[in-house]
Amino acid sequence: MKIVIIGGHLTPALSVIEALPIDAEVVYIGRKFAMENDGATSLEYQTINEKGIPFINLKTGRVQRQITARTLISLSKVPIGFLQSYKALRKIKPDVVVGFGGYVSFPVIVAAKALKIPVVIHEQTLEAGAANKLCAKFADKICISFPTSAKYFPSERTTLTGNPIRNAITAPGKKFATEFKDPIIYITGGSQGSHFINLLILGCLGELLEKFTVVHQTGGATEFKDFDKLEILRDGMNGSKKNKYILAKFFSPEEVGSIMKASTLIVSRAGINSVSEIIVLKKPAILIPLPGGQKNEQQKNAAMVKNLGLGEVVEQKNLTPESFLILVKLMIENIDKYKIKDSAKHFPKNSAARIVEIIYEIHANNH
Repeated sequence: MKIVIIGGHLTPALSVIEALPIDAEVVYIGRKFAMENDGATSLEYQTINEKGIPFINLKTGRVQRQITARTLISLSKVPIGFLQSYKALRKIKPDVVVGFGGYVSFPVIVAAKALKIPVVIHEQTLEAGAANKLCAKFADKICISFPTSAKYFPSERTTLTGNPIRNAITAPGKKFATEFKDPIIYITGGSQGSHFINLLILGCLGELLEKFTVVHQTGGATEFKDFDKLEILRDGMNGSKKNKYILAKFFSPEEVGSIMKASTLIVSRAGINSVSEIIVLKKPAILIPLPGGQKNEQQKNAAMVKNLGLGEVVEQKNLTPESFLILVKLMIENIDKYKIKDSAKHFPKNSAARIVEIIYEIHANNH
């Protein structure tokens, strides 16, 4: 069977790809660049290319929440996205199209509907993303991660599958090794990185490295040159501190799994996939939700972690390098306080397999 996977949220997409039968033929449609108007190659593009899966870069626009000089330019790309999607699907002739949210999904799914290709979508969040609400009108089946999403979608086409977590996260092939015995802190802003978190670390890195080994994923955005600034700071340190700071624009999903497993504490934004991995791995975390997100989505995700007893939530407006350093030290000193007994009821292990079953059921029903 030939399946088109549409990016948006890379982690669940990869989980489903890995769960597909070996004879399934996959083509991936996504974003070659992490952000509009930024030349940094996306983790999505890098990862899919490394797997040898054909990648189609969709040049579509998005409806932006804030009107800026770039808004009209972005909107003008939307018709291009529809046309490109239609041409690509006609050429590929997939049996099923599977979307994982995000603005890239919408033109592809509308084109699939026009071409009478069955569509399955997956919603990762506690509620529903704007793109998936639109895509649901054209989907044959809607898979949701949490019961709280059900109210946003037609019940007769909606199934609770859970949010799939990659095997590379839960059972990484390699162990993350360091010569240092200090607690490991993994700092990440998600696949795109976080300028705010990068600046936070820039302001207290020397102090952090006095007691901890720091693994930091900055993202690859070129606008602020965060990676370059942190690299210069690291290279100016003495040998001991320099070696204790492991810096990268991106880590592969396999590397992320081994780093998270070895970490004592994780510092992160609160996107649903990051939160899901933290809960499944039962890792104590400091979560800094992205302010102003859709329906306070990240605040709700972060609250779930805190309510489970696994972390602390801090609004970025209340954070300084000094207050962050105090919180990190306090959490490390009381790390045994942050425990969760059972994550399985929140994240069933067979989520990816269940989504694959649905993909094949939809294909069978349409042939």
